[in-house]
Amino acid sequence: MPKLSEKLSADLFQTHAVGYRKPGDVPNGTVLVAGGGNTGFQIAKELSASHEVVLSIGSQQKPLPQRVLGRDVFWWLTKTRLLNKTVESRLGRKLSTRDTLIGSSPRAMTERYGVQLKPRLVDAEGRRVRFEDGSDLEVDAVLWATGYRSDYSWIKLPILDEDGQLGHRRGVTDVLRLYFLGLPWQHTRGSALIGFIKDDAEFIAEKIAEYQQSKRPAQAGTPGEARATSEAGSSERS
Repeated sequence: MPKLSEKLSADLFQTHAVGYRKPGDVPNGTVLVAGGGNTGFQIAKELSASHEVVLSIGSQQKPLPQRVLGRDVFWWLTKTRLLNKTVESRLGRKLSTRDTLIGSSPRAMTERYGVQLKPRLVDAEGRRVRFEDGSDLEVDAVLWATGYRSDYSWIKLPILDEDGQLGHRRGVTDVLRLYFLGLPWQHTRGSALIGFIKDDAEFIAEKIAEYQQSKRPAQAGTPGEARATSEAGSSERS
């Protein structure tokens, strides 16, 4: 939750997107959805059927249709191998700093769903909120679709680099036997998507297997060698 939420009235309904379940849980009236990512757009669409919705967009994201030429956009991203571009590649580095709206657009929000668009939310007091363009609005509920940030404070190990970022190579950390899975751009755009996480999972499983193999005690010769030694001993004794 952003610090700005603390300036709103205690009796005003507000929740982070993670706590949102259905429109019926949100009081009637004007609802502000703060956050112009995929989650903010999707919640605003759903609420627009029963509430007056205002969507505050802090930064514009490039919209992509959900379907292109009869195929889901992820079909195209897979076929063109864009989802396989690694974060080390030139294109991957460029894509990793950008977010994309899938199946939503500002134009459709206003024309099809009747949602009022506002720029970034900059201040609040009581039940009134103020936007970057100087306009203000009284609201009956606020939904914070402001995303998430990683919290590694519960891991009492030296896992962060000098910039405070998680240090890893495709999920493999410098701490022995400590691995991560599902991080955004852990290796590719698909690393944080449930339909594509298997590639990183297989890679980490191989690393775990390699470690386990390296810890096994070396065997004294092959089974064939052991049998030959036994037979030689029997011959000597006879």
